[in-house]
Amino acid sequence: MPPKVINRYHFQVEWGGNRIDFLEVSGLDMHIDVISVREGSSKLDSEMKTPGLLKFSDVTLKRTIVKGDNDFFNWIRTKYFGSVERRDVVIKLLDDQHNPLIVWKLQNCFPSQYIGPVLISNDSQVATESLVLTHEGMSIESIK
Repeated sequence: MPPKVINRYHFQVEWGGNRIDFLEVSGLDMHIDVISVREGSSKLDSEMKTPGLLKFSDVTLKRTIVKGDNDFFNWIRTKYFGSVERRDVVIKLLDDQHNPLIVWKLQNCFPSQYIGPVLISNDSQVATESLVLTHEGMSIESIK
């Protein structure tokens, strides 16, 4: 039996705010820095590659603007005198029964950028806002 394809449009984000419905989540990336080294006494005219630090991309949460909901703005405004409120964030990709299939857990997140809506006078699209999160680690759990 071939593996079942997972759709990307059914997900939820637990981030400590009132709403868990989002239009888009991006930046669930990680990479290993590559360190190039060459010893001074080496006869080879090339470098050796060594794995460096594991790094994580910033994650962007995008949602529609709803009257009376300032949670994004309020979180980024917790930054005072070098400190900011940090939270763990959980992103779940769901099946058609609303059960999690894959779970991404971001540790020690804080907002590093708030992006307000683009306002256009002759457009009927909904207004959106985004929050860019910086974090200190990500784990991925695939549910069977």
